[in-house]
Amino acid sequence: MTGTGVHTERQLAAQLAGLGVEPGGFLLVHASLRAVGPVAGGGEAVLRAVRRALGPDGTVVVPAFTARNSDTSPAYRERVRGLGGAQRAAVRAAMPPYDAEHMACDAGLGVLPELVRTSPGAVRSAHPQTSFAALGPYAEKVVSAHRPDCHLGEDSPLARLYDLRARILLLGTGFGACTAFHLGEYRVARPPLRTYRCVVRDGGVRRWWRYEDVALDDSDFAALGADLERDGGGAVRSGAVGSAWCRLVGLAEAVDFARLWFARNR
Repeated sequence: MTGTGVHTERQLAAQLAGLGVEPGGFLLVHASLRAVGPVAGGGEAVLRAVRRALGPDGTVVVPAFTARNSDTSPAYRERVRGLGGAQRAAVRAAMPPYDAEHMACDAGLGVLPELVRTSPGAVRSAHPQTSFAALGPYAEKVVSAHRPDCHLGEDSPLARLYDLRARILLLGTGFGACTAFHLGEYRVARPPLRTYRCVVRDGGVRRWWRYEDVALDDSDFAALGADLERDGGGAVRSGAVGSAWCRLVGLAEAVDFARLWFARNR
């Protein structure tokens, strides 16, 4: 901290570099700015610090998920809990279709994803539920070709980040937020499937779209992450950034560990 108890962009960038964030890399970030603590310049300064540590050739990626246009999401089930049939129908009728350019990220993701999404030069993937936003010279390479019936599998930005040897930055968040583990769910033998529904815009017309994909489950990610940190052969580096305890994780190592862990523990 500085003498005033407020962190600076320069300080955060130096701490990120000390943690192992390297210039020119690909970084998938999950962040709690509240955990980082007060920063001169606020969330924008935190984003600048991340980009400063990555350098001009680095690419930052964030989940930019949207749940409010789906009636198969936990957020919807919570929203309509206790409502009657007519009230539920009204909620569904008011759900907006996915709009990659204008629809805000889910508030539960924190402040950083929306800062990235709305930054000049940012690009966002096309999936109507689990999009990703990216900034940097290779942003389009990461988020393009995100197939709309593949949340987080081989036709998603996670698989591109795996191939690019990206790292995951858990900036004041725990392993429960580690989206990359979901790619391991796709890579087990015969993963369970389920049906999803959401509202999309097709040729300018609002319509419901139904599709089948892997049944995603993050309920055991904290336990998985604890085992990865203990038994992952150095895949996890940890240290302080601002007031937050942070982890830097090799994405490919995390996914490979998760695939084997799911086979043993699910």
